Amino acid sequence: MSGPRAWETDPEARDLMLFTARKYEALAIKHRCDPSAGAAAAFEAMRTYAVRTAIDPWAVVTQAVKVTLIAEERAAGLMCSVHQARHPEVSRHHDVRRFCDTDADLPNLLPALAVEPFSPDETPPTGAFEAIETAIDLFAALGWPRDTATCALDYIAARLAESGSRSTTHAALRRDQTARALLDIEQDAWTTVLRIVLGNPNPDEACTSDGHGVLLRLLIGHPITELLDDDLLVYDISQTAPRPARIHA
Repeated sequence: MSGPRAWETDPEARDLMLFTARKYEALAIKHRCDPSAGAAAAFEAMRTYAVRTAIDPWAVVTQAVKVTLIAEERAAGLMCSVHQARHPEVSRHHDVRRFCDTDADLPNLLPALAVEPFSPDETPPTGAFEAIETAIDLFAALGWPRDTATCALDYIAARLAESGSRSTTHAALRRDQTARALLDIEQDAWTTVLRIVLGNPNPDEACTSDGHGVLLRLLIGHPITELLDDDLLVYDISQTAPRPARIHA
């Protein structure tokens, strides 16, 4: 038989591929490849001019299969393509390591992840309850009645603890009529309070101070003096402060 794709139906070609599958099966398994990978590599090698003109074609095929299987094994370990794994500058690296496989020894694997023991002399990180209390103090200092500020911040923090997401909490509370009734606050002011406390939900603001919100800024270590230096923040908090109703005679 002859023709560009004659090998697909040629019985001799079939027998040849079965022979190569058996011949290189052990080599493929050794390099943690599929048992049929050796036959596929042999087929590609037998199509080359070097094999067709070699004095010992099987020696050339075997060497080509071995090189290909090594590259496939390295590619699987490095999580890259076989073509990339053939290059020394890539293959010289160690296999990819997953954190879940080495979490018991992470500090030795990556010293940068090691955490020094906490010293009592150092200032402890801000906790969630401390951040809420500081936020209440901030609102009270800028014109909010302390009881109202406590009620508002506690209500927002409780919903945040339930959802675990600032964006989800913001979306839910924005439509929460109960909170507005408890605080006796207008919708625009309530929306501003949510933006101040939970952060601006606009994705473009995600990495900004406005996107973080007061609670997150306090949790990540921003001092209260830094928040008071934020003129826009100070203005927004003072402007949303509930005003006592005037009684006209």
